[in-house]
Amino acid sequence: MNTDKYKHIDDNQLLQYFYSDKNNEWLGILLQRYTLLLFGVCMKYLKNEEEAKDCVQQVFLKSITELHKYKVDYFKSWVYMVAKNHCLMRLRDKGKHPVEITERILETPSDPEDKKKHEEKDIALTQMASALQQLNQEQLQCVTLFYLEKKSYQDISAQTGYTLLQVKSHIQNGKRNLKLMLERSQKNGQ
Repeated sequence: MNTDKYKHIDDNQLLQYFYSDKNNEWLGILLQRYTLLLFGVCMKYLKNEEEAKDCVQQVFLKSITELHKYKVDYFKSWVYMVAKNHCLMRLRDKGKHPVEITERILETPSDPEDKKKHEEKDIALTQMASALQQLNQEQLQCVTLFYLEKKSYQDISAQTGYTLLQVKSHIQNGKRNLKLMLERSQKNGQ
C-alpha cells in the first residue's frame, strides 16, 4: 500500500475516517506511520530483534481489534502504551519482571491534566518520528541500529559495510541533527 498519498492527512482525521466507515485500511496507514516507533519501543524492552518484530505485528493486530471496540483520541500515545504494555506482559510471562498492567490505557483520559500529558507525549513522539525521517539514509540507519536495536559499533559496521569511523560519525552527526531539529521544532511551537 502506498501511504505517501495520505501524508497530508493527520492521525486524528484518519481515525475519524476509520470510525465512520470501519475500513481497516485507515488503521493500516496509521500503523505504518509508527512502525519504526513501535519497533524501537519493543527493542527497548525485549532487547531481541526477532522478538521485537514479532511484537510489532502482535501490537498491530491488537490495535486493530481494540480500535473496533474503543474510541481513541490520541493514537500515537495510545499505540505507544499498547506496545509498551504488550512488551511488559511478555517479560512478565517469561518471569523477568512482575508487572501490573491495566486496561486503563484504552480509555480516553477525562482529567484535563491527563489529557494535557497525553497531548504533550503525542507531540513529542510526533516530533521525534518526524525528525528521524529527516536524517539522511546513513544517519537514520546507524542511529536506528545503535539506539533502537542496541547494536555495537562493530555490529553496525559488519551489517552496513561502513567503517567503524563512519559508523561513529553517522551516529554522532545523526544525534546532533536530531537534537537541532527537535530544538527548532520546540522553538517554533509545533
